Amino acid sequence: MSTEHMQASLAQPYLDGLVHHQIRFQSCTTCGRAQTFAHDACEHCGAERLEWKTSSGRGRVHAVTVVSRAPSDAFRALAPYTLVVVEMQEGARVMGHAAAGVRIGEPVVASYFDHLGQNLIRFEKLTP
Repeated sequence: MSTEHMQASLAQPYLDGLVHHQIRFQSCTTCGRAQTFAHDACEHCGAERLEWKTSSGRGRVHAVTVVSRAPSDAFRALAPYTLVVVEMQEGARVMGHAAAGVRIGEPVVASYFDHLGQNLIRFEKLTP
């Protein structure tokens, strides 16, 4: 089995979650830590007992960047756009789109949008 095929199958629960407007992540049943990228073992303790969970969709912005020049034709129509890394309440970190002007440390909640037949995450600022 190729590495590409294996990675796609490991990530399938995450991708399936996006179809249903959910952010899914792996959780280690041994140490309880969350991880975003699908692995066969926990990246923290090495245990091989992982389960998929669904995030609340809430988190805080960890990093922000503005993409002025799209990396491919598929995203050119969206440029310029803001990408963020969000630390979800459950501990996993997820990358997604966000409204312009979002800042590190701000609370956000996931929403979703369709782009060329794919559901993508767009984080919206939470208002108090």
